[in-house]
Amino acid sequence: MKIIILGAGQVGASLAENLAGENNDVTVVDDNATLIADLQERIDIGTVHGYGSHPEVLRKAGADDAEMLIAVTESDETNMLACKIAYTLFQTPTKIARVRSAEYLTEERLFSQDALSVDMHISPEQLVTDYIHRLIEYPGALQVVDFANGRVRLVGVKAYYGGPLVSRQLMELPQHLPGIDARVAAIYRRGRPIIPEGDTIIEAEDEVFFVAATENVPKMMSELRRLDKPVKRVILAGGGNIGLRLARALEGSSVQVKVVERSRERARFLSEQLTRSTVLWGDAANESLLTEENIEDCDAFCAVTNDDEANILSAMLAKRLGARKALSLINRLSYVDLVEGGAIDIAISPQQATVSALLAHVRRGDMVRVHSLRRGAAEAIEAVVHGDRRSSKVVGRRLEEINLPPGTTIGAVVRGDQVLIAHHDTAIEPEDHVILFMVNRKHTRDVEKLFQVGFSFI
Repeated sequence: MKIIILGAGQVGASLAENLAGENNDVTVVDDNATLIADLQERIDIGTVHGYGSHPEVLRKAGADDAEMLIAVTESDETNMLACKIAYTLFQTPTKIARVRSAEYLTEERLFSQDALSVDMHISPEQLVTDYIHRLIEYPGALQVVDFANGRVRLVGVKAYYGGPLVSRQLMELPQHLPGIDARVAAIYRRGRPIIPEGDTIIEAEDEVFFVAATENVPKMMSELRRLDKPVKRVILAGGGNIGLRLARALEGSSVQVKVVERSRERARFLSEQLTRSTVLWGDAANESLLTEENIEDCDAFCAVTNDDEANILSAMLAKRLGARKALSLINRLSYVDLVEGGAIDIAISPQQATVSALLAHVRRGDMVRVHSLRRGAAEAIEAVVHGDRRSSKVVGRRLEEINLPPGTTIGAVVRGDQVLIAHHDTAIEPEDHVILFMVNRKHTRDVEKLFQVGFSFI
């Protein structure tokens, strides 16, 4: 696929790296020559120096025959205008824009073909907000991603000593949870993936990814670790777009929220926007402030400012002072591995969330959801099955008959309103939504081919 990416920042660079690694023809446009040069040194892609919304620059980038335009510059206006120009001048089939301002997002009519011609708009702030909200909903989880409109969830947890299923074989799971169906999709032991079988034994400290119907997630988590108490008190360090959105989302529940904001003007604005949250003007990395606000009683401390270093320092301090869980927003991927699992429980990457939202539109075949996991090394996919037994490699076949790529497991099948946890004898029917987990995303193309419809495969 020929793809033009506007913006060579962190999101654009991550996206280019993901897509170029899958044999797509990628060209990146940016007005920052240094970013462009750095990107071209690291990745085998085309680059164009210039403003992404200028027609001649788009033409130089290959817009005449590009199949997709992804505009992820720092400017909402540039992104939206570029989509409109690509549609008007080049009839680009698919146009995606990153739009951060809530003022635009509340007006859906703006994005129609006869208006701004944006086929899909994404808001990184909203994606991160939703992600953090799910982690707060399941306090013991390391990762939580949704499929089938929220009916199925893939959850990653660390197995603890004393968990009922720890040191036992996976085949014993039905005995522990009669009537509750779930499937372990992958296990990571000391950073290395293990494809689970019935006789696989879960060890303490394993990172376990399982698939279950949403209502069964807490029960499955209780098999792997002691269930953490529900989150009742949250402190948010930073009252920017993400902090404000997250505070509003948490206000709708019984969670007590405190927001710490360094800017006096922004703190005043937050106090006017929030109804049930307490807004504090100060530095979240100030030990005295955290102590005065009873940080030792805090269930979750979320550092969500725009400064990686400030987020890391405040989260580490909060954890040392007694916060039960510390989460930190980190833009630089190189920092994530340094801090996660140590003093900071969970590091959250905004660009990884954004890339995940975009990948489903790039994949071949009917991919509804794609979630990039473990810093992009693994993926979870929701694919829709089409065709019949003659034209499809999966329709009418039991899972044990399907030749899955190495390291790939099917976790669940969603058929209408019914959630079927995958077993060896589960048969695939047309229009099923299949949830897959890949420990190595290099097999993405093989999975895509598996779910594409051909003239005849038998």
